[in-house]
Amino acid sequence: THLANGLRYNLKAEGYDVDIASNAEEASSLLLDRRKPYDVLVLDVMLPGMDGFALASNLRAKGEFVPILMLTARGQAEDVLRGFEAGADDYLPKPFDLSVLIARIHALLRRREWFHKSSAREAAPNGAANTFEFGSKTIDFEALELRSGAQTVHLTLMEADLLRYLIKHDGRIVSRSAILEDVWGLREDTDTRAIDNFIVRLRKY
Repeated sequence: THLANGLRYNLKAEGYDVDIASNAEEASSLLLDRRKPYDVLVLDVMLPGMDGFALASNLRAKGEFVPILMLTARGQAEDVLRGFEAGADDYLPKPFDLSVLIARIHALLRRREWFHKSSAREAAPNGAANTFEFGSKTIDFEALELRSGAQTVHLTLMEADLLRYLIKHDGRIVSRSAILEDVWGLREDTDTRAIDNFIVRLRKY
């Protein structure tokens, strides 16, 4: 609670409107029941009752795709992977510097804005959504969906960003570190092995 209140004070000083949820159930109510629109969710893994990983998975399963910045106790690869697999768009290990957290939030908001602007620029002249087709599959970047026959997979912002990056670099080799830096804005302090299982997940899609 002390951490949450401190973050609210500083984020409000940055010009943000901030709501605090003390547990996963309260957060679910704010996002799913009340349907109040949010631009970013800063989610602590260490919540009472249902933890942050389970909450993120539950939100994604129920069609809530707000960008999630996950706060983890450690920055090890397994923790990062759990966050990515649960549907997080970025992560920050504790303890963290406040300026870094604010910069990560700014980056998530910019990515979301740039992503939708890019989709609008690249939309077909008739106004159709920006899509990419391969085989019998279609990626709809505006709707953040991957469609394969009758099956539709909803994509997080992170997943859509990565797919667009790979399409842009079709036929070229890209390194893990390049993906982390160019797609998600993460630097060399991140374990690049965290990319591997994320790619496996996209392949399953």
